[in-house]
Amino acid sequence: MTNNKHEKVEPDYYIVGFKGKRIDFFIERNHLKLKPDELIIVQAEKGKDLGRIILNISKETFEKRSGHRYPLEILRRATQEETEKLHRLRKQEDEIMETCQEYIDFRGLNMKLVLAEYQFDKNKLTIFFTADERIDFRELVKDLAATYRTRIELRQIGVRDEAKRLSGIGPCGRPLCCASFLNKFEPISTQMARTQNLAVNPSKISGLCERLMCCLAYEMNFYEDVEKKYPKPGDTVLFENGKKLKIDSVNYFSNKIILLDIEENEKITLPFVEYRKKLADRKQFLEKWISKKNSKQNSNEKKNENR
Repeated sequence: MTNNKHEKVEPDYYIVGFKGKRIDFFIERNHLKLKPDELIIVQAEKGKDLGRIILNISKETFEKRSGHRYPLEILRRATQEETEKLHRLRKQEDEIMETCQEYIDFRGLNMKLVLAEYQFDKNKLTIFFTADERIDFRELVKDLAATYRTRIELRQIGVRDEAKRLSGIGPCGRPLCCASFLNKFEPISTQMARTQNLAVNPSKISGLCERLMCCLAYEMNFYEDVEKKYPKPGDTVLFENGKKLKIDSVNYFSNKIILLDIEENEKITLPFVEYRKKLADRKQFLEKWISKKNSKQNSNEKKNENR
């Protein structure tokens, strides 16, 4: 008979949310079978905090995304009294914002307050702010510490983080992606807009944070894939009848090429298959396409070898 007493029982793994869309990763050893939106008491860096269950995740996801050297733990479910205390803390945080702004004005600091967040046990008060440059806030920390008698942390964040914490409605009419489901900001460039045939107009491709919209990255894999199979806008091509035409644009979804007849100054729309047939040097086109395909296969093979 097998002795199960010494068998290691794996904990459960959760994403827990806090004020301002802040999330963190925790383990739970008592197998409480916690559900999304349940309020729980968690182990904090120094003390305890109260958070909300976002999602139950796998061990692999936890190990990949948790940045803590030692895992923080979920201690138990929050009581009704603790929930009421949380509501009182939130009201106090609104008052703290007003007081903090008075201190900022008094010290003449060029910074914009985003939000204040108490740790549930009030052992720490974190003030989030944005600024165009590095701020010397040492005197401000002294003012706040003398007023609230707790550990003060002032954390400078970027404008994208500000939008994530405050949330809002994007140009698409939906809640901001960063405040809804994005946990990590990816680098976004205007080249992404160009690749997707979008007008590089800042007012059209910028979000509430006044930075390029995160959603420009969502379909980039598709565009990078199909871009290799089609001619590039601006290229000049020669047809079998001797006519030179310029690639005006490419519609990847309808599989059509829009060409500009330079002599006649008119646009011609052709299905991609017909466009290939009309090329003066179809053999050259095929060789170019095959060489691209082979180079892609070789790079994939090298990646697999490196793994």
